[in-house]
Amino acid sequence: MKRSTERILTTHTGSLPRPADLLPLLRQKEDGELRDPAALAACVKTAVSETVRRQIATGIDIVNDGEMSKPSYATYVKDRMSGFEGSERSAPIRGADMMDFPDYARASAGGMGSSGVHMKRPACTGPIAYRDHAALQTDLTNLKNALAGASPAETFVSAASPGVVSFFLSNKYYPSHEAYLRAIAEAMRTEYEAICAAGFVLQVDCPDLAMSRHVHYKDLSLAEFRKTIELHIDTLNHALANVPPDRVRVHLCWGNYEGPHNHDVPLSDIIDIVLKARAQAISYEGSNPRHEHEWAVFKNVKIPADKILIPGVIDSVTNFIEHPELVAQRICNLARVVGRENVIGGTDCGFGTIAGSSAVDGAIAWAKLKSLTEGARLASRELWG
Repeated sequence: MKRSTERILTTHTGSLPRPADLLPLLRQKEDGELRDPAALAACVKTAVSETVRRQIATGIDIVNDGEMSKPSYATYVKDRMSGFEGSERSAPIRGADMMDFPDYARASAGGMGSSGVHMKRPACTGPIAYRDHAALQTDLTNLKNALAGASPAETFVSAASPGVVSFFLSNKYYPSHEAYLRAIAEAMRTEYEAICAAGFVLQVDCPDLAMSRHVHYKDLSLAEFRKTIELHIDTLNHALANVPPDRVRVHLCWGNYEGPHNHDVPLSDIIDIVLKARAQAISYEGSNPRHEHEWAVFKNVKIPADKILIPGVIDSVTNFIEHPELVAQRICNLARVVGRENVIGGTDCGFGTIAGSSAVDGAIAWAKLKSLTEGARLASRELWG
């Protein structure tokens, strides 16, 4: 994986605004009403090409496909794996922060974001196995084709972690949470290995390591929660056994929504466990008002020599366009603690976590990414002289 050896590199978390003509087709597919699969395939292919071109034009160094084909970063797996065909639905998602402020929760449609695409969340009601290899290969081919003639520093592809799949898609088949996790991991191993075999960096999305604390596990003690995410890391590492760690990055997230976040688990309480992941880079929220201060955690936590940090230096849920000087300050604060070569500038989370549901206007999202690249240039001047 590339390091910031000569200047601060930039990337983002994964999902980017989908074009307006793609969203209706994604809605139709998610609702089981798609009449023209060929039209969707062509639209996705064009969208991937355009988003790759635009990332490079914006100055982003480490690019991806924008997750154009996916209704959401986690629930897309229901269409690629067996076990989710039944009519049973997953349990509701309720954050402890929203329970503290019910009026706000009602006003913001529950606090997890209203979806442009109606996100389906079937429960697991049968044995899990990876079945739709064609969809995966289409994603990889679309990205390869979009890169023709381009030369970004690196390219990544996102995939859901076993833990985040279990977060969104409830288990009604396996005898225990651990058995469910292991089954998901065995299936997702196929996707992880295929992404790396295609020559891309794998990003595993792991909100289960943080967001699940104030949603699913709000009644556990901190010690019990830590034990739970240790199981999640162990399961993830098993699924990554055949993937070189220096081709993997994980994304840590407390939930990509504007809300109180007053029950978010502190980074200092979980970072030692997160660092055990078989991944060279850790992407995490570092710019929003609840977590921006946590760069200081690394004054007391020494990162292993083989690790890279990808702090979010751009917020993904507000329409403020960060000033490049602020972006540079955020980068430099961390780089002066852990070393400039160990930092890549990123975003707190995606700008299209659920297709069509972003709180950030699409044009503003791209302007924010431009500010990220400008801020990284300022930080590079400061850090390299």
